[in-house]
Amino acid sequence: MVRVAIDNDIYNRVGETWWDEDNPLNLLHGSMTPGRFAYFQKILGERVGRDFTGPDFTPLRALDIGSGGGFLAEQFARIGFQVVGVDPSPVSVDAARRHAAASALEIEYRIGVGERLPVPDATFDVAYCCDVLEHVSDLDAVIAETARVLEPGGLYLFDTINRTRTSKLIAIKILQEWRLTRVFDTPIHEWSMFITPAELVRVTERHGLSVGEIVGLGPRAKNPLRLLDFVRVGGSSLSYGELSRRLDFGQIRSTANSYMGYAVKR
Repeated sequence: MVRVAIDNDIYNRVGETWWDEDNPLNLLHGSMTPGRFAYFQKILGERVGRDFTGPDFTPLRALDIGSGGGFLAEQFARIGFQVVGVDPSPVSVDAARRHAAASALEIEYRIGVGERLPVPDATFDVAYCCDVLEHVSDLDAVIAETARVLEPGGLYLFDTINRTRTSKLIAIKILQEWRLTRVFDTPIHEWSMFITPAELVRVTERHGLSVGEIVGLGPRAKNPLRLLDFVRVGGSSLSYGELSRRLDFGQIRSTANSYMGYAVKR
């Protein structure tokens, strides 16, 4: 078990306004939500044989592990999935419930942790875990629980941060430690808790999940001036949501900072 040396309570302190463009958490929405969801939709289409562009299919059940404010849960619900979101932050769960209700989306949210998911065995066709694995106290337990709740042949979709020199520079130095560019003034990440692709493959395989693919996740913007936006963001001229859109997150070649992929339950 890994001792969590990061401030996960940040999601209770600022989680009430996940959907607010000026909330730093909205960096995870702007282009991150559509970028990685486009990849997940592609995998769903390939593995399940559907395009998933509308609700004209037999509803499948999806479990959002670490659902936060509900960014991805709402995407899955909009294409017809029956979604259950689980998150340890009561403030975030409340925000997600309120936004889903305002959007006329039926999503069930529960308070819980990935190490002890409050759902029965083998009840979900899809489980996904994004911006979460690098925060958990026991990665092995989270993956074991994920395998437990998936039906045989079920899909596990994920993304996380790689443990490299690149991620130490970007996720730790630039986004966390340097005063002019940091997003929060509290440790939201610990480099030693980042997970290499090889480590994730080993733990998923140990619990009966066979990884099918791993690809890079990151900014696709080519303009080097985007780096200056990290100095400007948070003021009246640039919101965190707009910064995310400018960076144009999505599938890239390099896995040096972050990566995403899928696995299938054997």
